[in-house]
Amino acid sequence: MIAKDNFDVAIVGSGPAGAFTAALLAGKNHQVLLIDKDDFPRDKICGDALPAEALELLYNAGMGKAIDEAVESGEIYPLNYIRLVSPKGHQRSYPLTKSACGYSAAVAPRIFFDSLIRNEAIRSGANILKATVEEPIIENNLVTGVKLRNGQKSDEIRAKIVVGADGAASNLARALRAGKRHTNTHRAIAIRAYAENIELYPHEVEFYIYDSILPGYAWIFPLSDNKANIGLGMRLDHFHREPRDLKKLLQLFLGLPLIKHRRKPGFTLENIASWPLNFGSQKGLEYAFPGALLVGDAGGFISPLTGGGITRSLLSGQLAAEIVHDALIKDDPSLNILGRYEELCRRELQKSLRKNYYLTNTLFHFPCLVDLFVRSLNQNNPLASAFIGKL
Repeated sequence: MIAKDNFDVAIVGSGPAGAFTAALLAGKNHQVLLIDKDDFPRDKICGDALPAEALELLYNAGMGKAIDEAVESGEIYPLNYIRLVSPKGHQRSYPLTKSACGYSAAVAPRIFFDSLIRNEAIRSGANILKATVEEPIIENNLVTGVKLRNGQKSDEIRAKIVVGADGAASNLARALRAGKRHTNTHRAIAIRAYAENIELYPHEVEFYIYDSILPGYAWIFPLSDNKANIGLGMRLDHFHREPRDLKKLLQLFLGLPLIKHRRKPGFTLENIASWPLNFGSQKGLEYAFPGALLVGDAGGFISPLTGGGITRSLLSGQLAAEIVHDALIKDDPSLNILGRYEELCRRELQKSLRKNYYLTNTLFHFPCLVDLFVRSLNQNNPLASAFIGKL
């Protein structure tokens, strides 16, 4: 039975950011409770892409063997190339640079990937609790725990520090930020499905940028030789400007001449689902509070350029673990120490995300620039290398 008042840290949400934070803190011998409303393994709606930097972070945290085994079993599919297709149909394939861990990038369904990190947290000593966290406990302007529900039963958990990692619709972020939310110019909506029996470019990820979903793009991320995560996303303010149906937009993408001829006999499209994304480019949203931090999608660290958030989710978890460890050692959960997390997030994460936001506005409002960029793409182009690095 889990004691209710014996935790250094309560982490709400065991996706990549929450589980990574838990693994790092439990590895430093802190008493960690990882709370999630779902049983694992569980699916999570996502594009499933894993940048090289994300894999490198996990390797450096001691998860290299687990990643290699997942690649061997086919749960993680390595990538070596990226293909960009411009609004006028110009195509370029570009090699991805391998990181020190030996991988350029990869694709992994979240049902496998999230469990890999969560299992590392358990191996490191984190305690697990299945429950829905409804709100933080705040006493004298200090977060001291969380109120939760397990079935029909309500309960409380106390901890010295609380980390919110409960996703884009975070109950903790809503409460701690006093209702302040991402505006539609810093949000997106996306849809994905799993397609089988489709001709793919082996170990190559595909991005399609075309007029009807600007600013946004469609993708094909291979999971094996004949199965892929296929989807599209666009910024929410543009999505709301005229009535749109995401499923119809996905079918239109699959009907494009470049895609339609690749559908083999027996082609299927399953597990169609949509989800919201919160960009990390909006100013004025807090990440640190007395006694609490927000990481991953709860904080909102998704790139406006790519819609990807795994790398920055892991980075936010790493930064949070460092700051929380220091706060616990000094027995000071106030903003005197936790406030440094916000400073690091703004410097290490948000600064580049705001640049991505302005780059997105420029490129996607002037499709001719995207065409020119893709046509000039080659291995010796420094601008291309910088752009691909952001992807």
